[in-house]
Amino acid sequence: MNQVFEWEKPLVELEARIADLRKFVVGHEIDLTRELTELERRAERLRKDIYENLTPFQRVMMARHPKRPTTLDYIRMLLDEFDELHGDRAFRDDGAIVGGVGLFEGMPVTVIGPQKGRDTKENLARNFGLPHPEGYRKALRLMKQAEKFGRPIITFIDVVGAYPGIQAEERGQGMVIAQCIEEMSFIETPILCIITGEGGSGGALAIGVGDRILMLEHAWYSVISPEMCATILWRDSARAHEAAELLRLTPADLLKFGIIDDVITEPIGGAHRDHAAMGQQMRAFIRRYLAEICKIPHRQLVDERLARFRAIGKFTTERMPQHE
Repeated sequence: MNQVFEWEKPLVELEARIADLRKFVVGHEIDLTRELTELERRAERLRKDIYENLTPFQRVMMARHPKRPTTLDYIRMLLDEFDELHGDRAFRDDGAIVGGVGLFEGMPVTVIGPQKGRDTKENLARNFGLPHPEGYRKALRLMKQAEKFGRPIITFIDVVGAYPGIQAEERGQGMVIAQCIEEMSFIETPILCIITGEGGSGGALAIGVGDRILMLEHAWYSVISPEMCATILWRDSARAHEAAELLRLTPADLLKFGIIDDVITEPIGGAHRDHAAMGQQMRAFIRRYLAEICKIPHRQLVDERLARFRAIGKFTTERMPQHE
């Protein structure tokens, strides 16, 4: 059964009523065209009202919908061929990060992204989409390989954060995230980053240093999750909706601040409602932005990339009033 959010229930009930009426009409000599048309108009108005006025925390919940397309879903929809590559050449393969080489409309590209599971068994195999250090080492290995062969890099970002367990820390989790951020900054090949769902903390930034950064309409991107922020500020994770307001983590906020370059609209109701339509929309944006950054000389790309991230964040200084 599909997960239904509280704010969607009136719409889901109305859609179910429309579906029941359509089934009833089949096989019966009853004309309910007028009634169905009016109900569909009401449903359309309700959809627009709901999804155009989501709160920041409601967008966070949309980004976490279990049916939302994953990295492998986008790879299947967008690439004509794909060969997944494994391992970090040091410890093991991490199923929470997938990556490899494929063809996007005839162009060889390297694609990397976190991978969540659809059920308990797959989530355990993928560590619930929380990468270990070896996942990030694998990602960096594939990026360096892409640079060597002149392939553009596409990263899909959907991760609440890197795995915080003690084993990950023992194997250098913080260090490898910092290494990814540093080395991505200087890689001489085009990098396109797309936040498809959750974009949390260093786990997202480790594969998020790009020449262009795009974000899906119902995704979020922040230094911390709303629940963890609420726990730190108020010692109450139930106040996550307040934290989401303060974090300014929505696409509209991030576009205004210059953190991202564009927002990819989703099918009404979210990407999970129509994977195929989401894939087509994603394809158009990738085509446009890859064409744009692939025209820029590699050395210039690096210079502009560095300038971009160094310019993020503004501060002002004020003189304290003098007291006699």
